[in-house]
Amino acid sequence: MALGNRKGTNAKLRSAAFKRVRADHSAELAGDYVEMIADLIDDHGEARCTDIAMRLGVANATVVKTLKRLTDQGLVTQEPYRAIFLTGEGWKLAEDGKRKHQIVEQFLLALGVPADTAKIDAEGIEHHVSADTLKAMAKFVSRNPFHSR
Repeated sequence: MALGNRKGTNAKLRSAAFKRVRADHSAELAGDYVEMIADLIDDHGEARCTDIAMRLGVANATVVKTLKRLTDQGLVTQEPYRAIFLTGEGWKLAEDGKRKHQIVEQFLLALGVPADTAKIDAEGIEHHVSADTLKAMAKFVSRNPFHSR
């Protein structure tokens, strides 16, 4: 392969990788919010702005702005001064995020990463892992005798 051709291929791959990361970052915030809302509903029967803000360590105004975007995306519903609820799509996104997190965390544990570190690292990795890589991680974990730590 000619050097110029290889450089063009590398540039295209890098461009595709950066494009995917930007898209992943955009979806990451929505994923974190719907997972948090699902956890709050499961734990307390409802999710409120103040609870979300406290758990995520952000201002109430930030939560309100993000919830508006999630409402526009069809992931949550809410009425003024009332609890926040997930739509069917919101629940689906939350469950998918939890599933990804569990697979990545189990994979890291199987590699010998300490439990606290695996839990924290999985939170970031789950949003950026491709379907192919996640499938390979799940396959690895299912074959590893230590995956149920």
